Amino acid sequence: MNIIILGAGRVGESVAESLVSEKNDITVIDPDPARLRPLQDRLDLRGVVGNGIQPSVLEQAGIADADMLIACASSDETNLVACKVAHDLFSVPTTIARLRSSEFSPGSALMAKTGFAVDEVICPEASVTATIRKLIAYPEALQVMEFGHGLVSLMVVRAVPGGLLVGHRLEEVQTLAPGLDMRVVAIYRQDRVMPSLDGQTVIEPGDEVFVLAATEHIAGVLAALRQTALPPVKRVMLAGGGKVGLRLAREACVDYQVKLIEQDRTRCDYLATQLGSQALVLHGDCTDEDLLEDENVRDMDLFAALTNDDEDNIMACLLAKRMGAKRVLALINRKAYADLVQGTQIDIALSPASAVIGELLAHVRRGDVEAVHSLRRGAAEALEAVVRGDARTCRMVGRRVDELDLPHGVQVGAIVRGLHTADGALAGEDAQPQVLMAHHDTVIQALDHVIVFVPRKRMLRQVEKLFQVGATFF
Repeated sequence: MNIIILGAGRVGESVAESLVSEKNDITVIDPDPARLRPLQDRLDLRGVVGNGIQPSVLEQAGIADADMLIACASSDETNLVACKVAHDLFSVPTTIARLRSSEFSPGSALMAKTGFAVDEVICPEASVTATIRKLIAYPEALQVMEFGHGLVSLMVVRAVPGGLLVGHRLEEVQTLAPGLDMRVVAIYRQDRVMPSLDGQTVIEPGDEVFVLAATEHIAGVLAALRQTALPPVKRVMLAGGGKVGLRLAREACVDYQVKLIEQDRTRCDYLATQLGSQALVLHGDCTDEDLLEDENVRDMDLFAALTNDDEDNIMACLLAKRMGAKRVLALINRKAYADLVQGTQIDIALSPASAVIGELLAHVRRGDVEAVHSLRRGAAEALEAVVRGDARTCRMVGRRVDELDLPHGVQVGAIVRGLHTADGALAGEDAQPQVLMAHHDTVIQALDHVIVFVPRKRMLRQVEKLFQVGATFF
């Protein structure tokens, strides 16, 4: 696929890195050559220096042959204009814009072809906020991702000694947890994926366990892999009052007691006007031990460091953890830092770019892909795709899971059936979709939403071919 990315900032760099690894033809536009140079040296892509809203610059980048434009410059206005120019002058099939402002909502008239011609809106701040809200709701989890219109969730949990299923074989799961239908799709042990899972595989303490289950069973699954459930989150301390911090504080203060630390005095005054009495805004340095002590960080159920400085976030989390915070989360932009601190005293290292990559990948994947979640810092992936066609035109329809030509290690985890009517349209509100955990003898039907875990991205092309509909199939 020929993709043009506008903007070589943190989001643009992460998007380019992810898409280049999948053999796409990538061109990045940025007015700063100092940003493009290291990208070109490190990745197999082309850089064009210039203003991406100018038709001449877009032409130089090869916009006439582009399949997609991803506008992720720092300015909303630049991204909107770039999408408009790409659509109106060059008929680019798909345009995606990173927009921070909530005024430009997906599906609005402004985003239509007669407006700014934006096919998809992405907002990293909103994605990060939604991810953290999930982790606040389920403090035992490392990640919680939704599929099948929210009916199915993929949870990442660290197995703890004494957990109901810890120390037992996978074939014992149904006996030990009757009525809790779930599917373990991957286990990472000492930061390496287990090459194959079968009934004899044992869940060991310290394992990162990837489990698919109906969303209504999340609490039960988490409890089964940990000795005791963590108490519900009541008190949250946020370090950093930027866009993510403010957005999260606004949403969290409805259900939790929130304290927000911000170093810039002028920003503090603004935060106070936006949050009112719902949250306590504190002026100070999040790495100040005296401040954290005075504000009782030891009583916090969650401490989240959300500043723009990775080092400050790491240090603040380490300090808060040492002072007694039950759980700490660091927002980290640099991939190397995230790899370094994940699983240490810092409970969760969250990358803003990783939180939004999945939204973009859903448009790049071949086949009718509904949702994609990038996992393990981009090394693995979970995707949801709709099975189209019939037994003659699709390699999945009418076949059992064990008959599918899946790469070694790829797991079909769950199926959501009944989200579409017989003519392929999305079912109405009165529909009652069925969530099925996939087993070796489960037969896949047309219009099923199939959720697949892929441990290595090089396997994706073979998985995508299974969902593609051909004129004939032999």
